[in-house]
Amino acid sequence: MVQTASRCVGHTAGIELLTDPATWVALVTLTALEIVLGVDNVVFISVVTEKLPLAQRTRARTVGLGLAMGTRILLLLTLSIIAGLTAPIVTLAGAEFSGRDLILIGGGLFLIAKATTEIHGTLEGEQTEAAAGGRGASFRGVIVQILLLDVVFSLDSVITAIGMANEVAVMVAAVVIAVLVMLVAAGPIAAFVSAHPTVRMLALSFLLLIGMALVADGFELHIPKGYLYFAMGFSVLVELLNLRIRGQPE
Repeated sequence: MVQTASRCVGHTAGIELLTDPATWVALVTLTALEIVLGVDNVVFISVVTEKLPLAQRTRARTVGLGLAMGTRILLLLTLSIIAGLTAPIVTLAGAEFSGRDLILIGGGLFLIAKATTEIHGTLEGEQTEAAAGGRGASFRGVIVQILLLDVVFSLDSVITAIGMANEVAVMVAAVVIAVLVMLVAAGPIAAFVSAHPTVRMLALSFLLLIGMALVADGFELHIPKGYLYFAMGFSVLVELLNLRIRGQPE
């Protein structure tokens, strides 16, 4: 009897959640924000999977975005861990750093180092041998890199979700929809980046920018996301105009 009553209450609560207009507004808004915040992840995955043989790139992108979704859902289901990450655990030179700060700083430094190495390799002509059938990056190594950055990128995503919605179900649904959209977009974006060296350099510059923003955020120097996305969007627009001009016959 008690179990039946509990199921009825849960069923009623579920119906009320689905019929509440505020739930759908929160879902649409949060999904849009999750997609925007996921741009960083897609850019990184597009760059890092380029070193794999062609036959493995699609699988690596799918696995990488699947891990991103799993990481975000796991963090959403363990909100107490997120709350604990904001508590100071280290004090250096009078400044307090929480677990979240240290993760952001570490992830930012990794992104800066990765982007710098890739830019160096591109400018010095050290292109990946994977596309030519030579020895490229290992599939496992690429997945490990993606997984490490997924944790860093997921922090922003989850903190945004917690601030915008009260229901965990809504947050999880938004994350799943956003990752599915990114999964569809990742292939064309990766192909476009791979086909245009200047776009690849621009993507690596974005990773440098994102890395610096993560490090600054870890030191409590918050850079509004709108500034970063505007700079990235403007740069992409200029590059698209350049590609269009170069593609016109003289």
